[in-house]
Amino acid sequence: MSKQPDKPLWLSQFIEVYSQLSVENVHHIIDVYHEDIKFSDPAHQLSGMSQLLKYFDQLYSNVTECTFVIDEVFFQDKNAAVYWTMTYRHRRLNSHKPITVTGHSKLVGEKDRVTHHKDYLDLGQMVYEHVPLIGLVIKNSKISYRHE
Repeated sequence: MSKQPDKPLWLSQFIEVYSQLSVENVHHIIDVYHEDIKFSDPAHQLSGMSQLLKYFDQLYSNVTECTFVIDEVFFQDKNAAVYWTMTYRHRRLNSHKPITVTGHSKLVGEKDRVTHHKDYLDLGQMVYEHVPLIGLVIKNSKISYRHE
């Protein structure tokens, strides 16, 4: 059986920061990303550290709690896939009760920084299902789809 090689520094730093990421220390993302980071998720496409910092500030402005559990990591050379579970509380969603979202991130790194980060997740699971009325419609459509 061959031994898995050591994770590259950029990937180890990413895992460490996100495993400990919270509302109080979100600024630690600057330790992970390259100044020219290319970041995207289902709703955003950002370029550069200043855009990413603005995005995280806005994202966390109504979040009172947020934790990530790193479930699984695959990597080869400068590419990685990180599977995670995020649990958060938002002042305006789900009556401020915890919301759990599963997803994964496709990462590209160089030396000690992540240069590209693309998140794959279900925006319905993250946001829309927890908005009154819209959430009911989305949840019912998912249930109908599963039963077809």
